[in-house]
Amino acid sequence: MYKLILVFSLLFSPQVFAQASASATVESRATVIDPIQIEKTVDLDFGNVISAYTPGTVILSPEGTRVAYGVLLSNSIPGNVAPAEAVVTHGNHNYAISLPDSFTLYHQENPNQVLIIEDFTVTPLPGEERDVLRIGATLKLEANQVSGYYTNSAGFNVTVSYN
Repeated sequence: MYKLILVFSLLFSPQVFAQASASATVESRATVIDPIQIEKTVDLDFGNVISAYTPGTVILSPEGTRVAYGVLLSNSIPGNVAPAEAVVTHGNHNYAISLPDSFTLYHQENPNQVLIIEDFTVTPLPGEERDVLRIGATLKLEANQVSGYYTNSAGFNVTVSYN
């Protein structure tokens, strides 16, 4: 009878007999990829523009064509016209491209005279692990813009980053 009471007391006892700990083996891994790189190969150059009595713009496409509104372009003396170009080394990974909202060029002899570049556009020419980025933009001129050479040696940033 005592055995029966002992068995019932063990079966219906509030004590729980549980395992105090458990463990699992977790493997870990990492893949190191090359950092994304960008190298400028060509500067953005709008070429020669003829000022007018009204404000105007020159749109330079990533393909290198120019269209003028309110100012003139000379076919006989176009100057050096080139969209910017950069090479992006990215492996086979997707990336994003960031360009500035605007950029200011300063007259070489009178820094109070400025030209504004805005509305940047980019066309990636895809390769396997490297792409060529061609960058165009819009150049804004004031009425009777002072003639001369406008530049900004600080340059503008083209930023690429992995998605």
